[in-house]
Amino acid sequence: MKILFRLLLCSLAAFSFGCATQRPATPAVRPTPLLLVSIDGYRPDYLQRGLSPTLAMLAQGGVQAASMQPAFPSLTFPNHYSIVTGLTPDHHGVVNNTMFDPQLGKFSLASRKAVSDGRWWAEGTPIWETADRHGLRTATMFWPGSEAAIHGHRPDYWKPFDASVTAEQRVDQVLAWLDLPDAERPSFLTLYFDEVDHAGHVYGPDTAQVNRVLRDTDAALAQLVEGLKQRGLFERINLIVLSDHGMAGVPEANSVLIDRLIPLDRVHMVSMGILAGFNPSSDSAEARADFAKVEQALQQPHPHMQCWDKTRVPARLAYGRNPRVPQLLCLANVHWRITTSDYAAKRKGRLSLGEHGYDNAELLMQALFVAHGPAFRVGAKLPAFPNVDVYPLMTHLLGIPAAANDGDYDAVKDMLKPEAR
Repeated sequence: MKILFRLLLCSLAAFSFGCATQRPATPAVRPTPLLLVSIDGYRPDYLQRGLSPTLAMLAQGGVQAASMQPAFPSLTFPNHYSIVTGLTPDHHGVVNNTMFDPQLGKFSLASRKAVSDGRWWAEGTPIWETADRHGLRTATMFWPGSEAAIHGHRPDYWKPFDASVTAEQRVDQVLAWLDLPDAERPSFLTLYFDEVDHAGHVYGPDTAQVNRVLRDTDAALAQLVEGLKQRGLFERINLIVLSDHGMAGVPEANSVLIDRLIPLDRVHMVSMGILAGFNPSSDSAEARADFAKVEQALQQPHPHMQCWDKTRVPARLAYGRNPRVPQLLCLANVHWRITTSDYAAKRKGRLSLGEHGYDNAELLMQALFVAHGPAFRVGAKLPAFPNVDVYPLMTHLLGIPAAANDGDYDAVKDMLKPEAR
């Protein structure tokens, strides 16, 4: 994956960390609304199953990429934040779904305190912050990072994540925001669906259960499209539908039991699963010496995983420089997981049968990209591109300056009609 870190000239306001004392005036000419939809865990080849007619209609009437490459690691929070910041995880700081920071402590998806703490997200500038600074209203129907005040900013309208809120209710909320009076209506919105990812984890990607939620999620998309048509918005809103990563089947027997390779009491285990991370247990000389032995043992060849010191991660993964990346990383081969004997015993019969987080070049990790609307060409097919390129595309569509990012607008501008470039 070609990684670009382009420091663009931005206004001082775009980098200010404090809250604005007064909301900027709404631009005299408001941009065409932009709705960003994520179907978590939707592999591009799922579209070929014939279970997503609404999504297929949007692709046929707009733009479809062969695939979209996630950032490494191919996990949910890092990639959702890469999409809205245009930064790789190494640059935006959300380096895993589970992290450790010496000042902030532990971060996990289950910790509402951590998820809503803006300091975890402050190394990136999400698009809703920049939009807000330039007078545009924003709304997020769930999106990683949107629950936190980042640099003192939140979306104008946002909801704390609640898995019990149905796909239909999420669509209803987005449509309700679009029904607001002109002065209050958001110009940038997000919508997040998680059932495809959940079913993929629990049952595996090639199952009847995943096929069922593909139909259900498409029905919610159909509800969205119908709602937009009823409001006269379907042909007047730019719609991007994408995913964060793919999904690979993992048989229950395919577990690397890490405690059989190293003494876990000699390390601080930061994360487990597909990308396992370890730090020294302390800063003492003895702990450092123990950790050096662990590193030596794990960096030997293993049949179902590969381990690196963070300074030796392959350059193409663009990963390892951020202080939150653990010192030692072990990446499972596709169709394998890294766990402990104790965890595997406790979860016997209930281990996830589908996983992601693998090498972002792996075919099964690739993500979906479809776009439809007045700015997009009709029936266009595009080659694969990295997901950080979505950010400069979106800032262009909204007419706002891009913050520093790793994306490349030139790589995706051809999906737009000539007059929209």
